[in-house]
Amino acid sequence: MLRRMMERELGNTGLRVSVLGLGAGQVGAETLDEREAGHLLHRALDLGVTLIDTARGYGLSEERIGRHLAGRRDEFVLSTKGGYGAEEAEDWTPLAIRRGIERALRTMRTDRIDLFHLHSCPLDTLRRDDLLAELDRARGAGLIRVAAYSGENEALAWAAGSGHFGSLETSVSVADQWSLHHVLPGAAARGLGVIAKRPIANAAWQFRERPAGQYAEVYWERLQTLELDPGELEWDEFALRFSAFAPGVSSAIVGTARVENLKRNAAIIERGPLPAELLAQIESAWAEHGGDWGGEV
Repeated sequence: MLRRMMERELGNTGLRVSVLGLGAGQVGAETLDEREAGHLLHRALDLGVTLIDTARGYGLSEERIGRHLAGRRDEFVLSTKGGYGAEEAEDWTPLAIRRGIERALRTMRTDRIDLFHLHSCPLDTLRRDDLLAELDRARGAGLIRVAAYSGENEALAWAAGSGHFGSLETSVSVADQWSLHHVLPGAAARGLGVIAKRPIANAAWQFRERPAGQYAEVYWERLQTLELDPGELEWDEFALRFSAFAPGVSSAIVGTARVENLKRNAAIIERGPLPAELLAQIESAWAEHGGDWGGEV
């Protein structure tokens, strides 16, 4: 039986999304059994998750979404990313965008992509008129519903103020608040949707020693400096409730390959925002230490 999860408007896009979204990067891992991948995707929808976020570079992710969820396509908002890796097309060209969208449509067995993000390209690429025109063409043809940008820092700020994009995807966590303070207030005022990625800061707290060379390394360093205390909460709950209920965030996407984690995340979301005293602690620590930290790409 389908469950109702808290939902929000995705800015002024006309789309509604669950507060918890599924980041489908791990769904694309070749080490994940095909049956388990299908089970995870179906359980996400059964739990009320209505946003699934993938990308051209996420291994088998797009293929598995198409294989397992084509029959339930109207139950979720489909978000993907591209601009690179297209067959016989130079990266970050109109042809790469066009062929990437066409391939994604075929692979995911759908007639439209709800959100198509340019995927973390630098500012000089993002501002190119030919790329923006190609997104407009795809939107006009009904292949994509919303043109979006996924990234950080100056490029994200430009995308938010440019008028060319309807939604953004950016890092928002207790250890990564640049976008939260510098971009999200203006994005909300302009009616942009915002998807928060890395909301649990790559679970950096689980490492006793510096995880050198891993994605969590910078966040681990920051947490050592911030000296946050989750109190009676587990760290994952502390982090996820902060990000999912941060001002301006439409949905927070968490990646997992395990149904148990998915169910736990859904239960965490049901508990709502963090208590005021914990929010005050995070705000104070960030004001003291985090002002010079940029968003992690």
